[in-house]
Amino acid sequence: MPSVRKLGRRSDQRRAMLRGMVTLLLDKGRIETTLYRAKELKRVADKMITIGKKNTLAAKRQAFAYITKEEVVKKLFDQIAPSFEGRNGGYTRVLKLGPRRGDGAEMAIIELVNYEPPKSKSAKSDSKDEKKAKKSKKADDEPKADEKKAEKAEAKEEDTEAEEE
Repeated sequence: MPSVRKLGRRSDQRRAMLRGMVTLLLDKGRIETTLYRAKELKRVADKMITIGKKNTLAAKRQAFAYITKEEVVKKLFDQIAPSFEGRNGGYTRVLKLGPRRGDGAEMAIIELVNYEPPKSKSAKSDSKDEKKAKKSKKADDEPKADEKKAEKAEAKEEDTEAEEE
């Protein structure tokens, strides 16, 4: 009979930690933690995704009772669970990283199977069209700044004229 890993915490602390980690995993799609926390988190996260696949009122209430953020529950039912519709389990994967520098704890990454990392915003990845759009946007902003300066200058002139009278 498989037992629950205690993870060096009391049961209430352990449950709160796992709730927070499940919420973060479903929100971000990928998190880095220790290996044993990741293995325990995998069990809970897979259960939450299975609940999300049911898409009933009772299932939503179960998810709201466990997940700490309302927008993450909506994301679970609207985006995450439908993407795993044809899959019967194994929604997350645990990738080992090696020991942590400070205390030597074994580290791991846990992520959703269909996770795609966000694209980096480097200059090389920008296409020519995107660069042109950025330049035109900047060009549009510059005249507005000039117009504001002109308005301020006019207001100062009016103030000086009013003082002279």
